[in-house]
Amino acid sequence: MRKGQRYASTMMRTDAPELFRAALKRAAQLLQAGEVVAVPTETVYGLAANALDAQAVSRIFNVKNRPAHNPLIVHVASLSMAKSCVAQWPPLAAKLARAFWPGPLTLVLPRARSIPDEVTAGGPTVGIRWPRHSFIQALIRYCGFPLAAPSANPSNQISPTRAEHVLRALGGKVPLIVDGGPAQVGIESTVLDITASPPRLLRPGIIHEEALLAVTGRLARGPSRAALTRSPGLLRKHYAPRARLVIWRWQDEGELRTRSIESGIRPHKIHVLAHTRIPSGKDFARLSVMPRDVQAFARALYSELHRCDDAGAELIIVEALPYKSEWQAIADRLKRAAAP
Repeated sequence: MRKGQRYASTMMRTDAPELFRAALKRAAQLLQAGEVVAVPTETVYGLAANALDAQAVSRIFNVKNRPAHNPLIVHVASLSMAKSCVAQWPPLAAKLARAFWPGPLTLVLPRARSIPDEVTAGGPTVGIRWPRHSFIQALIRYCGFPLAAPSANPSNQISPTRAEHVLRALGGKVPLIVDGGPAQVGIESTVLDITASPPRLLRPGIIHEEALLAVTGRLARGPSRAALTRSPGLLRKHYAPRARLVIWRWQDEGELRTRSIESGIRPHKIHVLAHTRIPSGKDFARLSVMPRDVQAFARALYSELHRCDDAGAELIIVEALPYKSEWQAIADRLKRAAAP
């Protein structure tokens, strides 16, 4: 997108072979011309551009109003393409790729000279991922170049898991939104820095620590000082709805009602997302009963937050999650969404 340019954003479906082919051809034409397009992945919808074209990558930042110090992930569709984007491909990268690719794991490696500074925030490393979704795989192969693709939403806001989320957030700012159906993972990829020893988990995701440890043997947790230029999703406030979001525990409905009254927000502007201690909902505008399965909760989370915003919520109360390692990624997203 050129600064100030507006588009009549087109939505193209992919749920029939002829529609898939038409969307693939149109998306490739736009990407080859240096434009950005919104495309589905299995994690969330991405805002894609040619990762080797610095000017095209800069348009991603313009559309999202994204700070330049927040790096992008490069998406590939083969091991050979992944290796072409990095300066080194160590044995651990090969082991992790065999275990988890295609899938929601991003590997941080030393960047190749072909990767522009705009992708990496000027840093020496680049995040690489081979996504599982059939459309973005086909698109990368059709184009013949990797795609830089952060989430297709304004910076720091809720990531989109459906094409209509993208349309509401970025309609008029992108020429094409490809509708590939609901995202099947629902939260952003796990990011693992394998330039560090031991490998460092920069951003938790649905591929959690125990699965990574089975391959790596050792793991450091949490971002280092250099991590801001190595991984997206590390800003203090991120993934945030327009409404204020809080994470609470409560023993019973009476305690929840009292705390909500103390918030000062009118009951018809309060939405509750609960998974274990389910209130009746009669004192709130909306009650969403969330799944108690981690993967199902992840698939549902961002869509529920979008629904709350669309309904005009002023306060979203999310029941605190279990203290278990498999919930770490969702807890991370909620903590950043709740940050002031």
